[in-house]
Amino acid sequence: MEDKHEEKLYKAQDRVIETLAKNMDLYGITMSTGLLYGTMLFQNKAMTLDEMGEALEMSKTSMSTGVRTLMDLQMVDKIWKKGTRKDHYEVNLDWHQTFIDFFSLKWRAASEQNVHAMKKSRQELLSLLQSGDLSDDLRSRIELSIDRIDNALAYYNWLSRFIDALESHEIFELVPKDPVQE
Repeated sequence: MEDKHEEKLYKAQDRVIETLAKNMDLYGITMSTGLLYGTMLFQNKAMTLDEMGEALEMSKTSMSTGVRTLMDLQMVDKIWKKGTRKDHYEVNLDWHQTFIDFFSLKWRAASEQNVHAMKKSRQELLSLLQSGDLSDDLRSRIELSIDRIDNALAYYNWLSRFIDALESHEIFELVPKDPVQE
């Protein structure tokens, strides 16, 4: 009877692992790295690269690449274990903070790059408007482009404030963390 229950446990865990792995493309994570994350999630201990490779039947190199990706995204932490020289890794269980860390990093980097390009283009277009030899059609298209850039800059200003609310955890005042729902 115990074996049957254990089989059901593994089946339930495998379903979650596979679903997480399939959906982690939102984070730009490969399926194999997603499977690694899911596998680590259900461990009751920190794992070495060797243990990960054995659990997933993958090479230590693949595990190392996957763990490095997950560490960069702050989804996995390296921990020290007394009496061993091997590195051990465990999943960061604070999914709220993982979301904040990942998306804040990605959104801020993309936003800053876009804002820089837009401000530079806006300045060039404003200078172009100062030219006296523009047709009405060209002037109208330049003004439309400036208007569209201004609209985008307003969005990126909002996005920056949203990222600030995530990083400061003010977001949880507006959208509180809920207890686990059945």
